Formats: sequence, C-alpha cells, structure tokens
Amino acid sequence: MTTRPVAVLIGPPGAGKSTIGPLLADLLGTSFLDTDEIVAAEAGKPVGDIFIEDVEEAFRALERAAVARALASHPGVLGLGGGAVLDEGTRKLLAGHRVVYLRTGFAAAARRVGLGAPRPLLAVNPRAQLKELLEQRLPIYESLAWVTTDTDDREPAEIAGELAAALAAEMAAESGEGAGTSPDPDPGVPPDPPAP
Repeated sequence: MTTRPVAVLIGPPGAGKSTIGPLLADLLGTSFLDTDEIVAAEAGKPVGDIFIEDVEEAFRALERAAVARALASHPGVLGLGGGAVLDEGTRKLLAGHRVVYLRTGFAAAARRVGLGAPRPLLAVNPRAQLKELLEQRLPIYESLAWVTTDTDDREPAEIAGELAAALAAEMAAESGEGAGTSPDPDPGVPPDPPAP
C-alpha cells in the first residue's frame, strides 16, 4: 500500500502555506512537511543561499527530487515551494492528489512576504517581480487545484477549519463511510440551481 499526503498545499509566496499547513495538519491529526525545509536540510543551507550560491537550476533539481519523494511517502499535509509546480514532472506527479490552491492577490502577497525580506526570486525590483511571478503561475495553480481557497483578509485558523472539513468529508467518501461529495472547486461561486 502506498503512502500519500492527505493534502498538498500550493500557492505563491505569501499565500499562507507554512502558516495554514501546520494548523490543518493538527486538525487532521497528522504532520506537516514543507519541501523547502527538506531541500534546506539536504543542502545544509537555507533556500536563499542555494539560489545565490548554486543558482536557481540547482535548487529546482533538489526541489524536484524532494517533492517526488514526499509525494510518495509523506502521509500528512505537504506544502510545496511556490515554484515547484513549474516543473512538468512535478505537475504529472500531482495528478490524483488532493491539491489545495491557496489563492492570494498581489496586495496580500506583497504584505505577507514583506518586499524588503530576503526572497531569492524577489531580489531585484520585488514589486514587479512578485506581480510577474503571480501572473506566470496563476494558470498553473488553478489547473492543478482539487479545491481553491482564498486567503486574503481571512484568519488562518478559519481557512484550516474549512479545509479540514472538506478533506474529512472527501476521505470518508473515498473509504465508503459516507456519501460525501467533492468540495466546490471555488467556494466563492454559488452552486448551480437544481434542474426544474
């Protein structure tokens, strides 16, 4: 029997993966794992240093391997680095997983990451780079999402509770314990009215 994450969190820097992930894991009675932390531990230095000293390609290779291993072995909640989904192989591996896209707008992302903070991909002209990064990745995040949750102006605990309920219902349905349905892919859009 293969072990796989109960949920995989994706989204841009500042979406809340490292804040919501542990809260969600606690509610589900499992553990949280961040692929950036795996890469940093294996490289023996922070992710930012890998980008600067070894270039982005070296980081992406380490990230690709870490994500593949974690998708095959981590039984809890898994958080992916914001750019992990750019790799085609990683996108293929995510097929069939419960991928949760934590959606955030530019203003909230900029506020959360702190444009003065040392983020490798936002080192030069951070506002323009963050805007470009969001525009480039948005369609990829959306295409991979099993469920999409907006995080702007919301409390992490509220988001984690919502996701825990959706995941619990889905896992119960998959195991035959309930007649649950898949969550609405966009909670902000009302469901279609019943047919007459």
